[in-house]
Amino acid sequence: MTLFVLDTDMLSLYQRDHVAVLNHVRQVGIAAVAVSVISVEELLSGWYAVLRRARRDDEIESAYRRLAESATCVGKFRVLPFPPAAIVRYHQLKAAKINIGKMDLRIAAITLEVNATVVTRNLRDFARVPGLAVVDWSA
Repeated sequence: MTLFVLDTDMLSLYQRDHVAVLNHVRQVGIAAVAVSVISVEELLSGWYAVLRRARRDDEIESAYRRLAESATCVGKFRVLPFPPAAIVRYHQLKAAKINIGKMDLRIAAITLEVNATVVTRNLRDFARVPGLAVVDWSA
């Protein structure tokens, strides 16, 4: 069974009930879909930032509600950690001077270590990583 790892953007699309993404998840089954702890960090950090800027009660309520929804959404998936082998792989990829962002490179390293496929709209960047399988479920 192929394991599919949603990147942060794809996880956000899933959370917003993007029809194509939902259909792909249903098609492969939730057990075949995971997220990395990197995406969990990015998703929750975004809501923490919104909370720090919120001043009015309605902004605070909305930010906490969205944070809770995000935590519930993440809980539907297996969360892949960033173990020592993936950290070593990350440093190897970084040394290869692959021109993609740090967090995406970490997601790629985790995905390579579990021999999975990254699900992303950012095919251009992730395709630069040697040996990484990538697909876009948003189309």
